[in-house]
Amino acid sequence: MKRSREQAASELFAALYPRLAGWCRRLVDDDETAHEIASEAFTRLWARWTSVAEPRGFLYVTAANLVRDHWRKLERERRAVHRVGAETAVRPYSEQSDPSVRLLVQSLPERLRVPILLHYYADMPIREVSAVTGRKEGTVKADLHAARELLRAHLRRSLDHTR
Repeated sequence: MKRSREQAASELFAALYPRLAGWCRRLVDDDETAHEIASEAFTRLWARWTSVAEPRGFLYVTAANLVRDHWRKLERERRAVHRVGAETAVRPYSEQSDPSVRLLVQSLPERLRVPILLHYYADMPIREVSAVTGRKEGTVKADLHAARELLRAHLRRSLDHTR
């Protein structure tokens, strides 16, 4: 029994780790950080191995939350550097208002951010996002629509400021 669980875990890792790490890489732009996040997601899965019904979904939701934490850490570090005065020169206005899709996605509330990351960045169909998040398909569609509208509004405002 123990051997079959270990074998199942090993097969799951071999099947999912490369894609999960690649997905994380697209989100964090750093190979080492992407592998750390993917590895941590698997570590957290192993800790709950017997109680997780949908391992793939658990991995992607966990990784999405770890990516969010990484983005927050980077933002805190950026603000700290700014406060210390490393950026003494005033940046041009257009650089300040540069819309970063990553920052916009990061700013979404979790109920909207996770479906966006799973559907658009992990290429999961709505049906699978629904299963992973435990939400009805209609709710996932509504959340994706709401997220796209928020992103569109943010981008529109950012572009208006650059004109």
